[in-house]
Amino acid sequence: MAQITLGVDLGGTKIQVVAVAARRVVGQSRHPTPRTDAAGVIAEIVSAAHEAASAAGASPSDVRAIGIGTPGTVDPATGHVSGSSNVPGFMTDVALGPSVSQAFGGVPVTVDNDVRAASMGEFRRGAGRPYRDLLGVFVGTGVGGGLILGGRLRRGRGSAGEIGHTVVKNGGRECPCGRRGCLEAYAGRLSIERAARRKQADGADTILFEIMERKGRDRVTSSVVADALEKGDELTHSLVDQAVDALGVALANVQNTLDMEAIIVGGGLGDRLGPHFVHRVAEAVLPHLRVPEHPPAMLSTELGDLSGAVGAAVVAGG
Repeated sequence: MAQITLGVDLGGTKIQVVAVAARRVVGQSRHPTPRTDAAGVIAEIVSAAHEAASAAGASPSDVRAIGIGTPGTVDPATGHVSGSSNVPGFMTDVALGPSVSQAFGGVPVTVDNDVRAASMGEFRRGAGRPYRDLLGVFVGTGVGGGLILGGRLRRGRGSAGEIGHTVVKNGGRECPCGRRGCLEAYAGRLSIERAARRKQADGADTILFEIMERKGRDRVTSSVVADALEKGDELTHSLVDQAVDALGVALANVQNTLDMEAIIVGGGLGDRLGPHFVHRVAEAVLPHLRVPEHPPAMLSTELGDLSGAVGAAVVAGG
């Protein structure tokens, strides 16, 4: 078996791993993210990585490198991550890279922010290939962004691209990060769920949680939101409308500042709601643009829910 690179996309609800050889995905696995602690999450990453390698017909000795995309603030030099409110145990410092490397016998592990990795995946292998300046926006459990400027990933001092924590409404809805009015407080799946629970407690009618229970979920997943929209649930429609409006403000501000060629919208919710959702976001952006006659191309992802894992492999050299 030729050597492979493993790409890991760590999210608030799932761990997606791909095995890449010769720029092709040759194996993959998907595990739920444990709701326990950092040690439990790392153990599940290692398990999923072994499973993806096995699916590719490879052994651990065939793994040449591992890339991990994770929410939070990342120190690429050390492989440590912190400040992720959506992954259990990851608010404080976690030695993610060194721990996974040790589990694989010292294999080099590269750690980067999950959305920066996903943006690289779309830039190198997906919808972003024709462009040199683009923004990847991934709407999932939270909301994150990755900047490609002049054909290069912009990391800044560790937080470049964190569009989810730009303010779209001063003093607005509380965000999982603890501040108020962030984009993530309106467009993130977790925030949508929390807002729906508050509205239901105040007497609003919704079938959102009935759908969640019927699907055997313990949280409001992207598919639950999509089903509620399809069934015409008014509360869900209202909350998604607010998400679209908030994305319109945030993305227009980025566009007015950086004049991007393209904006790619993906993530669990973005991919599940699809091109219609992206079109609605594009329409919400337009009124806020300084130069509306030259809007960015607004695109859905090409790699879908593999954007993050493929991008993590790309970041690791795969």
